[in-house]
Amino acid sequence: MIVGVPKETFPGETRVSLVPAALGPLSNKGLEIMVEAGAGTEAGYGDHLYQEKGATIASSRTELFSRADVITQVRALGANPEAGRSDLELMREGQIIIGTCDPLVMHEANRALAGRGVSLLSLELMPRITRAQSMDILSSMATIAGYKAVLMAANTLPKMFPMMMTAAGTISPARVFVVGAGVAGLQAIASAKKLGAVVEAYDVRPAVKEQVESLGGKFVELELETGDAEDAGGYAKAMDEEFYRKQREMMIKVVAANDVGISTAAVPGKKAPTLVTEEMVRGMQPGSVIVDLAAERGGNCEMTRPGETVKAGGVTILGPLNVPATIPFHASQMFSKNVATFLLHLVHEGDVQLDPEDEITAGTLVVHQGKIVHPMVSELMEDIRGEGEAQ
Repeated sequence: MIVGVPKETFPGETRVSLVPAALGPLSNKGLEIMVEAGAGTEAGYGDHLYQEKGATIASSRTELFSRADVITQVRALGANPEAGRSDLELMREGQIIIGTCDPLVMHEANRALAGRGVSLLSLELMPRITRAQSMDILSSMATIAGYKAVLMAANTLPKMFPMMMTAAGTISPARVFVVGAGVAGLQAIASAKKLGAVVEAYDVRPAVKEQVESLGGKFVELELETGDAEDAGGYAKAMDEEFYRKQREMMIKVVAANDVGISTAAVPGKKAPTLVTEEMVRGMQPGSVIVDLAAERGGNCEMTRPGETVKAGGVTILGPLNVPATIPFHASQMFSKNVATFLLHLVHEGDVQLDPEDEITAGTLVVHQGKIVHPMVSELMEDIRGEGEAQ
């Protein structure tokens, strides 16, 4: 069975789905690896490195898709809605596609892939269970994003992060406030502390307080009822607007007291909640910086413009997109480890087999045999169809 690794076509995407170091264990399980020429170049992995590990280099994308039984991508069609459509005509019935695909939102892409008769496995839907942790690309990429957000803030802030005692006097440390203490938030806390900043953090889930404090951050406690703020998978749940209104009122003073705000709050498949208002931004000192890691979902800051840098009252608001692609070597390494571990889980006697009774397979399988088979995705699509008919 051949696993194909195409070059990413989404604008600005520099990662690659499998790196050379991952090929050995896959080959040992009987899988052959074919890589499109130049697929790993932007991430720092030349074709010769793949060849040294036994991979075949495909001279064209057409050749790769025509020969591969399994395609692994950083961004499959749903996560690459424009350029990715050109891959549809290259796909064939029974082919297995593994990658990110934004299936909770990109319903037309789900239908298009079902129409081609392929099987689509969404890496974003990996179950939050112990044995799937090493396959969890969301956590891996959030680690990269949390780290890079701190570097972006430090590079933009007109102050240094650490306290320094010099002959010219004592320099006070920068103050950093992290909103959302998931994987990205926790990495941001750790990175900001390592650079010498004073760090505070807030999350709707009180259970993360211990994790924040273990990294040297101060957990900001707001007097809000948060009993059901966490879903069964450990993600933050969407709260009602009244909750967010009270939350914003209580956060005004906290935001104003900090030099840097890093927001990471996201709810899978939904628009990011607005947590930082224009009033809060106006209350910050000139020179302050906000890095909104939720920009791709609309942003946590009311003034964020996805993909742009906004200046308001002396405050700089960064709305970065696809942050992991700015550190492609290690982002690809981590992504590849997750994908390779997933493939090793699926392979039996040299073939990738999809067992619907397996919790990991069932949790990620979106499209199979011409149908949308994932219950959550199917339900969302039915709800939207029902709303359209009602109108």
